[in-house]
Amino acid sequence: MPAITVYSRVDCHLCDVALGELERLRIAHGFDLHVIDLDRDAPPEKRAAYDCEVPVIELDGRKIMKYQVDEARLVRLLSLAAQ
Repeated sequence: MPAITVYSRVDCHLCDVALGELERLRIAHGFDLHVIDLDRDAPPEKRAAYDCEVPVIELDGRKIMKYQVDEARLVRLLSLAAQ
């Protein structure tokens, strides 16, 4: 099953919106969803790379989006990952 990881921050409106959309899409398209607090739980290299870009969305460890969820792109990438 594909894994989506979201790097987010507490009190981040864009993060809250993205997580809501991903929860909805997870039900329809089936993927594991992991949320990592960039400030508390992320490794230093992720903190440095994503500091000004939250939320950042990775699919199976590869950065695929930042700031917002592009539903059509996510569905396409999930279908490719399932092949």
